[in-house]
Amino acid sequence: MYSEHPDDRPAVPAPVDVHRPMPLTPAAPYPAPLVPVQPHGVPTVTSVVLPDGRVVTGYSVSPVQPEPVAAKPAVSRAAVNIALGGAGFLAVCGGLFVLTAFITALTALITQLITLAAVIFGGWIAIQAFSGHSGKTPAGTTVNIRKAIFKRNHFHG
Repeated sequence: MYSEHPDDRPAVPAPVDVHRPMPLTPAAPYPAPLVPVQPHGVPTVTSVVLPDGRVVTGYSVSPVQPEPVAAKPAVSRAAVNIALGGAGFLAVCGGLFVLTAFITALTALITQLITLAAVIFGGWIAIQAFSGHSGKTPAGTTVNIRKAIFKRNHFHG
């Protein structure tokens, strides 16, 4: 029947590796997660054949629907910020324009007041200088001041 030689023996199939899942115990303060169950009672059992030939069997669970996401606004926040910045810039530019106009008008007013004062005061000085006398001393009178003689606005020393 069989010889003692190892090559003459029939081939023995490879051992089958069986995986048995072990349940995980949850940590003490945390409860075990709840598995959603379909509303019709016991969920159906589904089998999936993997590409390497293994078969995986398990319960089919309907996917959990995510919460609806809030609708995006029609205009982005960046666009709103840019628009508000532009409006603020225009307001500042308008204020600066009014401020510059006010400063220009004030400068013109001060310049005109200085010119008017110079004309009036200069005219008064010119009248005093060219009138000849102040009116207290008669014309041609000699006045002695500290041994100096002034005669008709000429110094005779």
